[in-house]
Amino acid sequence: MSTVLHDVIVVGAGPVGASLALALADADLDIVVLDARPESGLPGSDRSIALSHGARLIFERLQVWAELARTPGAVTPITDIDISQAGGFGTAGLHARDHHLPALGYVVSYSALQAALDTALTRARIPVRYGATVAHAGGTPAYAGVNVAGESGPLLGRLAVIADGSGAHVAGLSRRRHDYEQTALVAKVWCRQPPHGLAYERFTPDGPVALLPENDHYALVWTGSPAAVQALLATDDASFLARLALRFGGRRTGFTAIAQRRSFPLALEVAPSTVSTRCAVIGNAAQALHPVAGQGFNLGLRDAYELARIVIDTPVESIGNPSMLARYARHRRWDRWAGVALTHGLLGLFGNASPWLRWPRGIALAMLDAMPPAKHMFTHAMLFGAHL
Repeated sequence: MSTVLHDVIVVGAGPVGASLALALADADLDIVVLDARPESGLPGSDRSIALSHGARLIFERLQVWAELARTPGAVTPITDIDISQAGGFGTAGLHARDHHLPALGYVVSYSALQAALDTALTRARIPVRYGATVAHAGGTPAYAGVNVAGESGPLLGRLAVIADGSGAHVAGLSRRRHDYEQTALVAKVWCRQPPHGLAYERFTPDGPVALLPENDHYALVWTGSPAAVQALLATDDASFLARLALRFGGRRTGFTAIAQRRSFPLALEVAPSTVSTRCAVIGNAAQALHPVAGQGFNLGLRDAYELARIVIDTPVESIGNPSMLARYARHRRWDRWAGVALTHGLLGLFGNASPWLRWPRGIALAMLDAMPPAKHMFTHAMLFGAHL
């Protein structure tokens, strides 16, 4: 067993774990990061993630954004969002100019973001142990212990933060799962006219369909039943684009090409408590959300940043103690559960096939669009999270 007592052990050097480590970089703490990837190992295939403007501000503070933005094709601004429902009235539009912002959010290459974070970790001289697969994490009143597969004894720390995977290997924490019985199909879609920063969120009886601007094309997220998505995966390009056009009606037209179709199942997974003895879970290890409204990654990034602020504000000898962990859990409770409620509630109202909800959905969209204070509050929560 290691006799070194680290101040903070971070499990996972993905975007959330790396952000936590970078936020602690100037705090004069003994930090070690464990990551299952091989050194210099980036994802084999790229994917798109949606960042809010609030996430950009965090990455600017971590001195990551400038390098990411310099990467060709890595960042596409979302300046406007068109929200509508298929087969019913009512629309709403969200606009960056109404909030005096350059963009509401950004579609970012996951690989480019990870590369920028890896570079920042190296620049900050934060120790990262690659190829380290964590088998178990737990704690005693005196210290946290993290067991790495293939090693004889645990690493010890005042606090272990799990920012990787499901968090299932953390002693004292459980997760609740709600299966939406839906599958998400993701792909790249081209239109006759380029996106020009305009994103679409289209609610249909089968589930939401989103188009996110990405350079000269759209990143598509189309949710539906597993059988329906399998049929979409199997259909030819022309038939796929025709069905997509039907989904959007007149809101978006002129689809010309489709590429890189793949799918994954959708579920809500939440840890009722994000802290246990000397341990905390953040990001997907704390909550994995439905992709509607693009809240999951942004919520996890706020977990990391707020936890770092609390660690920095805590005397070193008190890091990881029950009082500090209770303070973190209390501080994140409202934003965290508001994010869960937002995505789950949107699905309940707008992802329901019942024709009886068509009028309430339309009224809700029309009222949101017609009431600037309500629209401002809704947009602010999407961009920066919910705060008491």
